[in-house]
Amino acid sequence: MRPLLLALALLAAGLSATPALAQNRFWLVNQAGLTIEHAYVSPSRLTDWGYDILGGTLVKPGEQVRVTPSAKDCVLDIKVEYEGGQEEEKMEVDACRLDRIVFTNPGGRAEGPGGWVELAKDGPGGRISREGEDEAGLSFTFINRSGETIRELYISPSHEESWGNDRLGRGSLADGRRQRVSLTGQPGCVVDIRVVFDTHRSQERRHVAACGRPEIPWP
Repeated sequence: MRPLLLALALLAAGLSATPALAQNRFWLVNQAGLTIEHAYVSPSRLTDWGYDILGGTLVKPGEQVRVTPSAKDCVLDIKVEYEGGQEEEKMEVDACRLDRIVFTNPGGRAEGPGGWVELAKDGPGGRISREGEDEAGLSFTFINRSGETIRELYISPSHEESWGNDRLGRGSLADGRRQRVSLTGQPGCVVDIRVVFDTHRSQERRHVAACGRPEIPWP
């Protein structure tokens, strides 16, 4: 009986770990005032940074690229090198729990105008791609232009009855800030959006056409 229970426990642990291993992709977001020229992604268990995953692609201020690491590890070390030689590192990042990893430059420079990288490359360290290129479903950036702080954000396909989970989690979205939204595996191009402000006032917008729109502002 004891060997059987041990085998079942090991099987359950293996099954619970499988989804996390497949979810270490993330958006590398440049909110510094400098262009990112090189980026390195390495499992934290290794000491070598490996190859530059950008492979000559520049990530300008305000741009973001989707990173698919070659390794399946959740815990990663990430380093970017800005124009002029400045560097910024984020060590032991749990990429399986984060959708966006933002680099701001230690000098705290302002965010740039925004945009998207136009090139997808594969390399030993991983793969980068432009918005929507490796997503099976809708993917866009929600922008808060309401003049207020949004404390809850719900976005779901219009054919579904439930709003689903709050996409901000425990965070909030100040006026002018952005939130990346991905509805992977969802058919259709039409979504419903509901926001709840700090004042507990809420607004809804139904049947919003989202396909082909890199950004959806609110309101």
